[in-house]
Amino acid sequence: MQEQFWKKAVSSLPMKNLFALIALCLSSTAVSAGDLYVAAAADLVYCLEDINAAFSKANPGTNVVVSTGSSGRFYSQVQNGAPFEVYLSADMTYPRKLAEEGFADKKTLFQYAVGRVVLWTINPGMDVSRGMQILTDPAVKHVSLANPEHAPYGVAGRAAMQKAGVYDAVAPKLVTAENVSQAAQHVLAGSVEVGIVALSLVKSPALEGKGQYWTIPSDQHGIIEQGGVVTKKGTSNPMAGRYLAFLGTPAVRAIFDRHGFLLPVK
Repeated sequence: MQEQFWKKAVSSLPMKNLFALIALCLSSTAVSAGDLYVAAAADLVYCLEDINAAFSKANPGTNVVVSTGSSGRFYSQVQNGAPFEVYLSADMTYPRKLAEEGFADKKTLFQYAVGRVVLWTINPGMDVSRGMQILTDPAVKHVSLANPEHAPYGVAGRAAMQKAGVYDAVAPKLVTAENVSQAAQHVLAGSVEVGIVALSLVKSPALEGKGQYWTIPSDQHGIIEQGGVVTKKGTSNPMAGRYLAFLGTPAVRAIFDRHGFLLPVK
């Protein structure tokens, strides 16, 4: 009950007041000196559970506190003073812009993975192996998509529909989600027949084996280059740089691979 109260209270705050509340909490004596605050793209929600457990084991006393959501939203929040120390985006463009604008340390820019997009359904009557054309089927009445205005996977999904020539027919069916994780939740709840989501989500332990998916070829939407950076606030925390470096280790590369990410081409 108390947790629900705080969620409701926080969600009702204006952005400026929300940042002030977060900053107050971070400056409180109740917050461990070993806390590291990370803003991460929603497609990393399950992947980071494994990565952060490994990082905490390798760095005893460090507690990684993660907020997941749309990359574009976090980009704006960091610009407006949100106290995140590491920013992991599903689109390399956002951390690069933060560095250019002085909100992050340009030397720490790092591409950690390449994301993949899939059509996913838990409806046994839907054959997503038909590709993008399945979305025009009369039996598909709702399609979940992360908001292309600020979610990279939404941008990719829209591009794939346009490339396949189905966007105009599918547009009235679209159910816009705040981020790609929420788009997957729509599918899981059965409120949509098909969702355009991240492969990393459907391969997670929580969702693997549920329904069926079809991977959209990257030439239909462009490469999803995912990158991170240490924010201006994070430059005062040595663990922030260590965390980004940790993402490039062989052990973490194996975790990314297990969750369906491709590795950056060097």
